Formats: sequence, structure tokens, C-alpha cells
Amino acid sequence: MNKIISKERKQYLSKIKKHKILVLVTQILVLVGFLALWEILADLNIIDSFITSSPSRILNTFMNLGSNDLLTHIGVTVYETVVGFLIGTILGIVIAIILWWSNFLAKVSEPFLVVLNSLPKVALRTSNNNMGRSRNTSNNSNGSSNIISSNNIRKFKWIFKNR
Repeated sequence: MNKIISKERKQYLSKIKKHKILVLVTQILVLVGFLALWEILADLNIIDSFITSSPSRILNTFMNLGSNDLLTHIGVTVYETVVGFLIGTILGIVIAIILWWSNFLAKVSEPFLVVLNSLPKVALRTSNNNMGRSRNTSNNSNGSSNIISSNNIRKFKWIFKNR
């Protein structure tokens, strides 16, 4: 189909295109002006470049990101996040299906699931290997369990608080 566009329509479309180009050029000029002003103020020590840095230092740091294996570490982190998410999702679906099929297992596991759900998710972490020494004065071992610490074993009533 060959569409015939009137002269007025072409003028209207041309006006809209010129307006979009004008807006884009103005946005780019505002960005360049902002970055130039920021750089000048940082160079003249009018603003504290330790806190706000400067565009040239940020660009230099960005250009050197690959030199310190940061991209490798980002790749490992993304891989571990995706694998952990997939394992957790698949395991959660399998457990949900098992509990849905078996009324007996659902009733047996219900109080335990309620307790686990009410715990802060940080408390479910099992080791502090990368977190340094434990801040809990009653348990100074490195890599100690957060759920079963000596504090919680001595005060076992914490699990039966409302019963």
C-alpha cells in the first residue's frame, strides 16, 4: 500500500521531529554544562572533591575497572546469585508440592515452618566465616552458628515463648 501524505501532515511531522531534536540537544547541553561546572568547581576546590569527586576522576576509575579483576568478581557474584536463586526456587517448589500432597507432613512441619518464617532471615545464615570474629560475647568462636549459639542453648525457652 502506498500511503499519500498531505503537505500539512508532512509539515506537522517535520515540526515534531525538529522539536524532538531540539529537546535532545538541549538535554545534552545541560548534561555537558553540569559536568563541566562540576569539574571546574572540583578543580578550584570550591566543592570538596573528596566527598563529591570529579567527573574526570570518576571516568578514570571507570576506565580502570577491568585492571583489578573486578569484572571477574562481578561475574562470580552474578553466577552464585543465579544458581542460589534457582536452587532455592526449585527446592521451595518441591517442598511445597510434597507438603501439598501429604497432609500428614504438612501438619507435622507446620510449627517448625511458622518458627522459621518468624525468624529474621539474617539469623538463618549458618556461618560467619567472612564476617570476622563474632560480636556475641558469649560465643567468640569464628564461624559459629547463629541459630544454635550458646546463648540460645542456655535459654531454650525462647522457642516456646507464647506456650
